[in-house]
Amino acid sequence: QVQLVESGGGLVQPGGSLRLSCAASGITPEYYSIGWFRQAPGKEREGISCISTFGESTMYAGSVKGRSAISRDKAKNTVYLQMTSVRPDDAGVYYCAVATTWPAYLCSGSGWNGYDTWGQGTQVTVSS
Repeated sequence: QVQLVESGGGLVQPGGSLRLSCAASGITPEYYSIGWFRQAPGKEREGISCISTFGESTMYAGSVKGRSAISRDKAKNTVYLQMTSVRPDDAGVYYCAVATTWPAYLCSGSGWNGYDTWGQGTQVTVSS
């Protein structure tokens, strides 16, 4: 059974940085993508970044591109999302999810559909 556990959320000052972790277990296919999503109050959930085991490809949404980095520690089965220059509109609940079907596992321009197993989320609050 696939399980994803997020951690690293909390209170961040504007302009600060955050590092979120997604510990994964039970993923059996060779190719899969771990995606990071977030949902702010009153807004739809948006995909912000992903990383694939297929060629280690990565993708970023425009809202975080240039100030975020996604990485994967294979030994720990953990994916990290590092974000700098945090803004108030970065606040929300951050989720990681896994996609094991094509084309979602490519983590490419096919978009953010296909992620079917989700973690419980971690809250990020941005305030001074």
